[in-house]
Amino acid sequence: MVSSPAPSSPPSTVPQKKRGSTKDSIGLYAVQCYDCYKWRTTTKEEFEKIRENFTEDPWSCSKRPDCSCNEPADIEYDSSRVWVIDTPNIPKPPQDTERLVIMGRDFTEMDAYYVMPNGKHARCDADVEKFLEAYPEYKDRISISSFNFATPEIVEETVCHNSGWKADKTKKKGKADAPGAKKVIKSTLSI
Repeated sequence: MVSSPAPSSPPSTVPQKKRGSTKDSIGLYAVQCYDCYKWRTTTKEEFEKIRENFTEDPWSCSKRPDCSCNEPADIEYDSSRVWVIDTPNIPKPPQDTERLVIMGRDFTEMDAYYVMPNGKHARCDADVEKFLEAYPEYKDRISISSFNFATPEIVEETVCHNSGWKADKTKKKGKADAPGAKKVIKSTLSI
């Protein structure tokens, strides 16, 4: 695939946060082998490539050079860290954008958003539409279908279950069970 040169940076009338100035809450990326179920660490960029086609092309140790299912796992699944399970088949972020996932302070939910080329955060499709209206030079390289705001699911058993966390989780669950609340069912991909 041939890529066109990047358009010039969009003009800015107000000071913007520098791209990448906000840190992702994910400190380590890992993928589970489809054949041996061992966990292998990876970079964010490699993880995004694997996640993009995970359902059609499950990952296995043999896809990594100098790696096989006979080698020990890179990392063990345990409660020494908080684990989250990402949704499969999320497209890689478009060029000049970055997908960030931020965990709430109470460890009960996550937020996904994209840092756009102008440094602003897009939290939904409407934000992407506004960006493309303001900067039409990006319309040939960025489409709304390239964005997915699904958030990873926190693996509850890996979170410290102090009373404050339980209270927040119960309170939020009560809101989700309220009449008229949206129910979300999503498939998952291990990270």
